[in-house]
Amino acid sequence: MKHVALVALVVFSTFLALPIPARAQGVSGEDPLLGTWHLIVSESTYNPGPKPTSQTRTYEKHPIGIKATVRTVYAGGRSTTVQSVYDYGKQEHPVTGSEEVDTVVVMRIDASTHAVTLLHAGIEIGTLRRVISRDGKRMTVTLERRTPKAHNIEVYEKAENDEEQ
Repeated sequence: MKHVALVALVVFSTFLALPIPARAQGVSGEDPLLGTWHLIVSESTYNPGPKPTSQTRTYEKHPIGIKATVRTVYAGGRSTTVQSVYDYGKQEHPVTGSEEVDTVVVMRIDASTHAVTLLHAGIEIGTLRRVISRDGKRMTVTLERRTPKAHNIEVYEKAENDEEQ
């Protein structure tokens, strides 16, 4: 029994010695956010509306962290592409393709939860929270924005070819 307790203590101590980002990524070291996510429009709510007709979020490895690309198509065919490259932490990172947001700060709460601060001209205009399901197949993004005012809850499904990432 003492041997089992000693092994457990050594394993736990080793885990605590890892940098926080490595612990948060899980055993494989792979961020569950990575891959392509498709909006499930029928399960998502937008206040105020209207809902987009489709949206795809792609998260991929980048030398400084993660490259995020969000492609949205609206009624009438208008589309936008918003991009950012960021690392988890307190540093601000630029955003391109958005009229409302020009920088973000992305914090990793745990392996499946991220908190994003949205800024425009150095002023916080809102927050976004991403939560990935335990099985890694669904993601819920909650947006609370003050300017322009919005409260959106978006539900995404991970693309099948990305489930093993």
